[in-house]
Amino acid sequence: MYAVVKTGGKQYRVEQGQRLRVERLGAPESEVELTPVMVVDGDRVVAGRDVSSAKVSAKVLDEGRGKKVRAFTYKNKSNQRRRWGHRQTYSTIEITGISAG
Repeated sequence: MYAVVKTGGKQYRVEQGQRLRVERLGAPESEVELTPVMVVDGDRVVAGRDVSSAKVSAKVLDEGRGKKVRAFTYKNKSNQRRRWGHRQTYSTIEITGISAG
């Protein structure tokens, strides 16, 4: 049994017991409910309107930050320059349960 869940503007294929890094969800050691897009249980596929009764639960294990992304812009011949950086915060989650509803 597996499900496709949507979180942080992205979709992930998950199975029970799987760990993955997603955009920040909440405090560590908390339980979260993820929005399923599709649930596959053997030959049965739950998608579309039927997926509203399906649930995917996960536990937030840890938080961390990704690699620094550096960016730079400038305009030629006008001495206009700007440099900045960004580090995305991630949560590591473990899928604890999938129910087709």
